[in-house]
Amino acid sequence: MELTELRKQYNRLAQCKALHKELAEKQSNHVFLQGLFASSPAVVISTLYDSSQSGLYLIVLNSQEDAAYFYHDLVQILGDTDVLYFPSAYRRAAKYGQRDDANAILRTEVLSRLSVYNENTDKLFVVTSPDALAEPVVSKTNLSENTIFLEQYATVDRDSIQDRLFELGFERVDYVYEPGQYAVRGSILDVFSFSSENPYRIDFFGDDIDSIRQFSVETQLSLESMENAVIVPGMSGKDTEKVSLLDFIPESSVIVARDLLWTADRIESIKKDIDNNTSIAAHIRDVEQTERPEIVDVEDFLKKFFAYRKVEFGTKPTGTPDVTICFNTSNQTLFHKNFDLVSSVLTDYLVKGYKIYILSDSSKQTDRLKAIFEDRGERIVFTPIDKTLHEGFADNLLQCCFFTDHQIFDRFHKYNLKSDRARNGKVALTLKELSEFNIGDYVVHMDHGVGTFGGLVRVQKGGTMQEVIKLIYKNNDVVFVSIHSLHKVSKYKGKEGEPPRINKLGSGAWENLKERTKGKIKDIARDLIQLYAKRQQEKGFAYGPDSYLQNELEASFIYEDTPDQLKATLDIKADMESGKPMDRLICGDVGFGKTEVAIRAAFKAVADNKQVAVLVPTTILAFQHYKTFSERLKDFPCNVDYLSRARTAAQTTDILSRLESGKIDIIIGTHKLIGKSVKFKDLGLLIIDEEQKFGVSVKEKLKQMKVNVDTLTMTATPIPRTLQFSLMGARDLSVIHTPPPNRYPIQTEVHTFNSEIIREAVNFEMSRNGQLFLISDRINSLYDLQAIVEREVPDARVCVGHGQMNPDELEKIVVDFMNHDYDVFIATSIIENGIDIPNVNTIIVNNAHHFGLSDLHQMRGRVGRSNRKAFCYLLAPPLSALPQDSRRRLQAIENFSELGSGIQIAMQDLDIRGAGNMLGAEQSGFISDLGYETYQKILKEAVRELKNDEFAELFTDKANITENGIKSAEMYVEECLVESDLELNFPPEYVPDGSERILLYRELDGMERENDIMAFRYRLEDRFGKIPPQAEELIRLVLLRKMGKELGIEKIFLKGGRMSLFFISNLESPYYSSDAFGNILMYAENHPMECRLREDNGKRSILITDVKSVEQAISVFEEINGIQSV
Repeated sequence: MELTELRKQYNRLAQCKALHKELAEKQSNHVFLQGLFASSPAVVISTLYDSSQSGLYLIVLNSQEDAAYFYHDLVQILGDTDVLYFPSAYRRAAKYGQRDDANAILRTEVLSRLSVYNENTDKLFVVTSPDALAEPVVSKTNLSENTIFLEQYATVDRDSIQDRLFELGFERVDYVYEPGQYAVRGSILDVFSFSSENPYRIDFFGDDIDSIRQFSVETQLSLESMENAVIVPGMSGKDTEKVSLLDFIPESSVIVARDLLWTADRIESIKKDIDNNTSIAAHIRDVEQTERPEIVDVEDFLKKFFAYRKVEFGTKPTGTPDVTICFNTSNQTLFHKNFDLVSSVLTDYLVKGYKIYILSDSSKQTDRLKAIFEDRGERIVFTPIDKTLHEGFADNLLQCCFFTDHQIFDRFHKYNLKSDRARNGKVALTLKELSEFNIGDYVVHMDHGVGTFGGLVRVQKGGTMQEVIKLIYKNNDVVFVSIHSLHKVSKYKGKEGEPPRINKLGSGAWENLKERTKGKIKDIARDLIQLYAKRQQEKGFAYGPDSYLQNELEASFIYEDTPDQLKATLDIKADMESGKPMDRLICGDVGFGKTEVAIRAAFKAVADNKQVAVLVPTTILAFQHYKTFSERLKDFPCNVDYLSRARTAAQTTDILSRLESGKIDIIIGTHKLIGKSVKFKDLGLLIIDEEQKFGVSVKEKLKQMKVNVDTLTMTATPIPRTLQFSLMGARDLSVIHTPPPNRYPIQTEVHTFNSEIIREAVNFEMSRNGQLFLISDRINSLYDLQAIVEREVPDARVCVGHGQMNPDELEKIVVDFMNHDYDVFIATSIIENGIDIPNVNTIIVNNAHHFGLSDLHQMRGRVGRSNRKAFCYLLAPPLSALPQDSRRRLQAIENFSELGSGIQIAMQDLDIRGAGNMLGAEQSGFISDLGYETYQKILKEAVRELKNDEFAELFTDKANITENGIKSAEMYVEECLVESDLELNFPPEYVPDGSERILLYRELDGMERENDIMAFRYRLEDRFGKIPPQAEELIRLVLLRKMGKELGIEKIFLKGGRMSLFFISNLESPYYSSDAFGNILMYAENHPMECRLREDNGKRSILITDVKSVEQAISVFEEINGIQSV
């Protein structure tokens, strides 16, 4: 069933009909709807959409958050075409003066819609809050004067449009990422208007507008076609006439409010706040003293506000209403995951003859609920509804319960706003800048080593212009690299802040370094593969299928499972249910739900009467995991305990005897757990957290244990993707890339240092019984910060921790903080090392500009880990005083309040740490010598050589068969090189920006699959227009190289209208008896006039004449592949 059905049910209700009648007759000035709770007001208001009357409804909720949830409910019921959200223009309270571009888009969108609103035909809902209404907007005339309206197929002068955009304050850039920018490339004009959450791409044919599309800032690709584009500049800072939003609202409109009196009071208090706090705004950001937040004329506003017809739905009316319509709803019971209570409440309702509907955004959840009821043997029948509202309710008139799954399972429910997309621009740009090549950057060439980048150069070659990349080495030696060999060049990424050594050409040092690294990697990989082979022959315990308790445990997880999490859970269960011992590694970022997956696996083992040992590197983590496991499993029959040096001797003895007799199901502990004194009754599963942090002797013991006990290892250090693929054969991997979808977004703000912000944050956290972290980059500043906190908030309990303390002392402080003996923990960045305290929901980072993007991300990931709203304040000097990269970094993290996999791309330094941790510390040294990407390539090569040579039987390779059944000769050649005198490039007039061309060349050069090449072609056409012939040929070249490799060809020369193919130099190679070589010989026999076989100094090749383009070369290869060998 769908939510629209629910609306239809309400339309039939007498009370809703009465409301429609009252509003249609326009007799009553003030209607009060009594007895509406939870999300029922949104459902009742949505029925106005079906009334015969046109009308505009301005819906005012008490706070921004309430308004956002109400908006979300209406959109779920009605769709977002005629439902708009009007937020405040500021990031937080107006008194701080921090404007938010993404909110400005939503405000302008509302104004644009209202300016074309027709009160005789249109229906429109605008949801807002007093904070947003208190801020003035530009007048109607100003808005229409500054709006550009473009229609498809219209004829306009392109230059005059560009001039007009410039006049309106739009900034010209190479690529559009933020509102208020425009870009011109060939026939394409990209513009990001303030009236739309996505930018427009306008494609011209001459002076005619051929098409208008909206495109995504992250991918820069088109989303949907539009018939017209409304372009509005940012109006907030302009000296224009300002009015209140009510000037846009016709007199016939209806104001729907939760509490009219509260709205009036709130607007007056905002005015007072701003009058008292003008100095804060000036102080917090580098804002001029004169720029103070504007506010509407309160008296005039309220006079107009109360003149409209009003519908109120709060607990009690303001004054005496003309009409009161009585509904009868009640809030959904607070179940707190207590399924006995769920069952008894739902059964009671069913006995009374109520119909039960469960609202959920995912059918998986409702299926899970059904399974839980079935397993418990209860006949509770409910109808699932495929979209959810914010809060469930029971309607006693309709005799229906509309309950939400997120409230039954105690999950956080998040609203979605259109502006979320607009915030991604800054981040997309930051990520792009990280991968761009700039002159002077360190780069690595696979064959020559580390040099510096000297730019993209055009050179004359064989009568055509070719683009090459210039690399500069020691003593100013220069190498020019063809754009067809860009896969050999990568940006140098080593440890942050350490410049690499520049190599000398022709010295042999680089080759030696590569060989040395490959040897070391082979040693590590060999051990892993041998362990894997040993495990393949062992017999393990096969667990039974899931019990109903397992389903109940999984369903009660407070967040929604991400696809990765679900896959990891299923993979682990499959491993446990199979007869072979499991050895699986789960990697995922902080807070991505690894522990949850481990708890599920542990519970599955306990359900089959096996014991589980959880091994952690530090006492703090042992205590923390103990709390997490106990809390999560408190409603289930399962005994959890922990063992560490924090336990007394008597406690330890007691735990050991209970463990041996099988009274403890899950034991959590440090390396003590694998000591001689610890004996298990029946150990079935070993969970290891952060294995790389244990010493060598512990690792050796673990290796012996792993052979026949199911093992699950967890790590928060992201393991580079290529590393995962390389280790695939040696270890089963589950990677959790996506963050939980319904996490509270962490509200992130950048400020200048100000003790008032610290005071406000500490007081707020203490008022909700929470705790906070205060981080600084230098130890000597920690005590100054302690003095500030103690001065500003005398009753706060403050502790200080840093890495130079005695470890026992630091551990005691952390454990005390976890037990809430302190409110504020002032520390250096040690908190990023795995301390997880759900009660900490605010983090303040002092001197944030000194931290890298990944450090900021890791530290921020420490808060917002429960279902409470979390805050992160980054304190730095005024943004205008910071260097470009620090400023961009802070803006990116501020705008990207929800961290997804997008930001992982930028975490190269984390990946480097990850690789070092996975493969041993000495590897970090190699990484900093070779650069990260080169290291990855060598790693891949080493593992491939091991699989093909030493462990060939273990990995029978079925992948070398091409589509038509011929065995590919790919295994004989490392790569196929192409040299040509054809003009193959992206002309500068097609892709104007040099660094963008390099990114495109690199992307294309790294492609192998045909699907990827097709997708690349589509993206190119979408972003830059019709592909010119020389670019088409360049794209075909990738396919040619792939086909060449499959045919076992080392080099292809396309010069002077002829094609030369060079074969493997080892004349004894089995390649010469392969199908692929046989096919080439057959082709030469079939075309004796065009082909000539040659052998010079032991090098075999074939020359094929009359091949004037890449397209012709491909058709030759296609014919060779089509020959069926006899």
